[in-house]
Amino acid sequence: MFSRRLSVWLLLVLALKNIQASPVQNSVRADANFTTAVVDGVTYTNKGLVGFGLIPSNFKDSTGDTLGGFGSAMTLKRGTFKEKRGTSSGTLLARPDRGFNVNGTIDYQARQHEIDFVLTPYYGTNNLTFQDAQQTLQLTYRDTVLQFDRLDKKTSGLDPTSVRDAQPGFQSIPFLDPVMPIVAKVDNRLVLDVEGLVANRDGTFWISDEYGPYIYRFSAQGHLIQTIQPQRRFEGLTFDESTQTLYAMLQSATIQDGGASKSTSRFTRLFAYDVGNPALKPRLVGEWVVPLPQSSKGNTEACSEIHFVSPGLFLALSRDGDGHGGGDDKSSYKQADLFSIAHATDIHNTKFDDPANSNSIAVAGVLDSSITPAEYVSFVNYIDPVQLARFGLHNGKPADPTLIDGKWESLALAPVNDPAFPHDYFLFTATQGVALGVPFNAGIDVDNQVLVFRVALPSVINGSVEHSIGI
Repeated sequence: MFSRRLSVWLLLVLALKNIQASPVQNSVRADANFTTAVVDGVTYTNKGLVGFGLIPSNFKDSTGDTLGGFGSAMTLKRGTFKEKRGTSSGTLLARPDRGFNVNGTIDYQARQHEIDFVLTPYYGTNNLTFQDAQQTLQLTYRDTVLQFDRLDKKTSGLDPTSVRDAQPGFQSIPFLDPVMPIVAKVDNRLVLDVEGLVANRDGTFWISDEYGPYIYRFSAQGHLIQTIQPQRRFEGLTFDESTQTLYAMLQSATIQDGGASKSTSRFTRLFAYDVGNPALKPRLVGEWVVPLPQSSKGNTEACSEIHFVSPGLFLALSRDGDGHGGGDDKSSYKQADLFSIAHATDIHNTKFDDPANSNSIAVAGVLDSSITPAEYVSFVNYIDPVQLARFGLHNGKPADPTLIDGKWESLALAPVNDPAFPHDYFLFTATQGVALGVPFNAGIDVDNQVLVFRVALPSVINGSVEHSIGI
């Protein structure tokens, strides 16, 4: 009898262990050391890393080129996200930037990849092996859509050496081009260095570009439709669907705002454009100053991406360049932080927004006293050693495939659909890997890593994330 009871007890213990380690939707770790951030009186919670996956750097896309890095910008393809019994699936739209940069830029046609995913969140406390961790986020390449300039010309990733003239009437007609950056006078193809991505309900999509630097709208088939000429260098791009407002943010300060030095480039600018009426030129409707984080040495941690959360609140991916493929194996800052413009000064159409006068918001990195900046708060730490270890990853030596990548550049949100925690969302983030590949050799293999965190975002308007991804 005792033996039978002991056997039943052992089976129960084993079952409980399996439940603890399995990716059950409603799991909340008993030992969970959640981190919180308070913004505008609301508490936001980082519940930790729940998924990890990768695509090898030498994988070839449908054009025959090595996939290389695809995380320069990312969003969920509208209408593809599904959840069933704790497992989520869908399709990511992902962008490389200007292609393989080895000894300078190359003639790389801009493109957009489709990558299917199956997310089985892991909430256990045991450390998974690197191979087992990849089962939590299974990634499968689907297809690639190439981007084309006017007259079906291929775009290029080469540095622009010239411009082509603006089309008469571009100031008032939204589908006519302003002055455009091109390869050369004898090769007038549009050049692109893509850094941001927004998918629209009609199948078109906006991208932000560092070369123009412009914002472009392309068709689902990859053809240029429209150009916004903001005369700023945008790294981050996001969209508030409820107001049809497109937000774009500079990677760090402009030259006149202290951007000549990492120690004075902290104060960057966020811009808002009304793109609600496609028959009208997009209109600048807001501009704010965002203070980026700085390292212990006083250097600015530049922002690689932003994501709309709720009115006035955004996620910002700020980081150093260290990690796998970076200058140093050990990273000191990689985070998806929060910032709010609720109480910030709107400086659009003021003296600070006059290109002719170049009025600085921060001379030598000191913010003008008349400006109230956004509130910027630390939130999700990518290099938390406990979280990385749970998925077979690490920060610092050795420089092997389990080292966290250096160049994280994209953010996307999806609902957890957990009735017990209705404000919880999955935060997807991806890297810009490099490859020993075809047709260009980067001299190093860095796989494209994707992390998924679970976060509580109480200020999100009910159903807005679902609506933004077409569900």
